[in-house]
Amino acid sequence: MQLFQVKDGSGSSRLGVRRGEKAIVLERPQAGIATVLDLLVAQSERGLDPAAWLADAEREGGFASASWAELLPRLSVPVDPPEAWGAGVTYRRSADFREEGTGFYDRVYTAERPELFFKASAWRCVGPGGPIGKRRDSGFTAAEPEIAIVLDSRGAILGFTLANDVSAWDIERDNPLYLPQSKVYNGCFSFGPVIVTPDEIKDPYALVLRCRVTRGAREVFAGEASTAQLKRRFEEIVSWLLRSNEIRTGTVLSTGTGIIQPMDAGLEAGDVVTLSCPQIGELANPVALV
Repeated sequence: MQLFQVKDGSGSSRLGVRRGEKAIVLERPQAGIATVLDLLVAQSERGLDPAAWLADAEREGGFASASWAELLPRLSVPVDPPEAWGAGVTYRRSADFREEGTGFYDRVYTAERPELFFKASAWRCVGPGGPIGKRRDSGFTAAEPEIAIVLDSRGAILGFTLANDVSAWDIERDNPLYLPQSKVYNGCFSFGPVIVTPDEIKDPYALVLRCRVTRGAREVFAGEASTAQLKRRFEEIVSWLLRSNEIRTGTVLSTGTGIIQPMDAGLEAGDVVTLSCPQIGELANPVALV
């Protein structure tokens, strides 16, 4: 199942299901479910079968049909997360780029304990087409294209999505204590376009993620990485996130980047960053100064 959300006329989120180039959007709540978060909570905490719920809701005429193309301008974040978290230095290239002789990042790459950090509250997250932020006090802000996982309160993986952990790398590299300022600010995290449930991902360690940064008609950066290059399995990262730390169903965890934007190709206002993965889709966001 591929889950997404759009905003209705009142600004409320409505659940949708993508089926190739077609989609259906919930017109009214069904069995108390209106949003993707409602569905995930019901699945995790009440034992709801999402497929059975979907079939019942369709029989009752609760959905309207549309083409995926016509829905694209209306897409929002595919779930309103209680929190978004990030993992870092999970790919070798990420450790090498950040290192510059400090030793911090290389030690994290080889350590038992991973790097985990709070990334964003829901209102700082943007979905497809929403503006991602470049801090005005940053000289080098970069996209961090990642696979993100959506979790329930016990750490079970409910789905996969694309994420951009936008980061002011010059601030972080100046001093590791500046990490929160590098990572957490307006427009610092985008994700979407859909949440793909685990039954549709044949091998989560064979996902190829691509990134393009365009400036007008010119491509200024392109790169790709595969989850086959991950140092840590998703379940390992989740197990550390849950240590002494309660999470809520719908929490999003971004799992680290293996695509490194070089120093001479940092983000500028007006750029467009496009992430893509065949199993998940495409996430495009313009860059704005914040």
